[in-house]
Amino acid sequence: MSYSELVRLYFERSTALQWYWTLYVVVIGGLLAISSFRRRGDLLLTALVTILYCFFAYKNLGAIRDVTMQRFAVLQSIHDVQADTLDSRTRQFRDVVEPTLTAPDYAGVRNFHVVSDLLTIAALWAMERRRRRAGPPLSVPTGASH
Repeated sequence: MSYSELVRLYFERSTALQWYWTLYVVVIGGLLAISSFRRRGDLLLTALVTILYCFFAYKNLGAIRDVTMQRFAVLQSIHDVQADTLDSRTRQFRDVVEPTLTAPDYAGVRNFHVVSDLLTIAALWAMERRRRRAGPPLSVPTGASH
């Protein structure tokens, strides 16, 4: 692969990674929003949602891991390109851009994801507990006329 193809691949992998994080945030936001609108407590439903969310989070973290490892591999390939094989314009580009190409350590990414997962699950169950403590919602009498 040429140097420019490697740089392009690095940014393609970065975009893929961003999409996984965007999906993750959207799912958490939607899950918490929907959960906050429920009026009645339902332990079985909350348990099912928790299990399904855990499956999603596990697969999402796996995808983030895969793309992160791909970024590391591409970044290593970029660093391995010999400067004397590049034209002067590409060397100038390399000198400016390459120092900015950094990939976060996977352990930190994983830890952030897991803590966010635990906080999401805690929020789901806190909302469930609040609903159960509040009791049944007030109902509007049927058949009342004005």
